[in-house]
Amino acid sequence: MRVKDLPRGQRPRERLMTSGAAALADRELLAVLLGSGFRGTSAMDLAAQVIDHCGDLDGLARSEPHRLLAVPGVGPAKAARVAAAFHLVRRSQAEPERPRVTGSADLATVAAPLLRGHSRERLVLVVCDPRGAVLRRTVLTEGGADHTTVPVREIIASVLTSGGTAFGVAHNHPSGSLDPSDDDLTATARVAEAAQTVGLRFLDHLIITDTAWRRIPLTSGTTIASREQPP
Repeated sequence: MRVKDLPRGQRPRERLMTSGAAALADRELLAVLLGSGFRGTSAMDLAAQVIDHCGDLDGLARSEPHRLLAVPGVGPAKAARVAAAFHLVRRSQAEPERPRVTGSADLATVAAPLLRGHSRERLVLVVCDPRGAVLRRTVLTEGGADHTTVPVREIIASVLTSGGTAFGVAHNHPSGSLDPSDDDLTATARVAEAAQTVGLRFLDHLIITDTAWRRIPLTSGTTIASREQPP
């Protein structure tokens, strides 16, 4: 039976979109990559033949494109897609482990390189996954010598589009002062409130200078923890 003849809820691509890749069997995942079958052979049947040809999934992952061409129905386009997908996995596994943010000091370490040595105030956003691994680190705004904007909507949108579940922000004070302004306190409260509204975890808002860093509390009565040494 052709994949398009299956009920919509049983088609691999649709199931992947609704239930996630983990819900699919190996041949179903490969069928999504192949895209189609040939001459009465469905994409899932072709996927099963490709896996059998390579011995198992590990053999498929190590196969060069020309080996896949030996399977009837697999042309250069299909072979290239499969080989490219597995090569991307190998590249991702070879990359160094992402830095993790488990506390304020980690956030300072990740954000400081984008803030120190600059004569204008910058706002840095650090986006993390549920385990604290950094998914994105970016400068969102750059202002004057003593101010920059804190665009709450842009912060939340950037976290969501990056696939993050937690985030922290930090900005520099070129003057060297670690004291938060009234605007800093207000902005921190607004960011925390917005994060809670959409179900994100707000880690911290830090002030970073060339030699130290300090947390900005959510309320003026909260104790400010500081570190008088570089992270």
